[in-house]
Amino acid sequence: MGDPDADAIAAAVLACPGVASLYGGPLNEFAAYLPGRTVAGVRLAEDRVEVHVVARYGTVLPAVAGEVRAAVVPLAAGLPVEVHIDDLDVDPTHLELTEAARA
Repeated sequence: MGDPDADAIAAAVLACPGVASLYGGPLNEFAAYLPGRTVAGVRLAEDRVEVHVVARYGTVLPAVAGEVRAAVVPLAAGLPVEVHIDDLDVDPTHLELTEAARA
């Protein structure tokens, strides 16, 4: 079946509407290390593919995980896919509205 392609996986994940970005972690520990570069947010292990994302605020998180998994499974070379939602991307306008509602 071949090996999973970290670049193709990253592109598929970023095409998911509920995903704001990939998440490499504070020390880029969630990354695929390729010659001369890394692909943040995609970790290829011998027994699985891990994807770490920042979801868009207001999305249903299990649905985001499902759409990411559906996008990655065809590219995972038969390996199981783990999806981790590590953070939320909050629109600053939403924060302003929330603060105004508290006042």
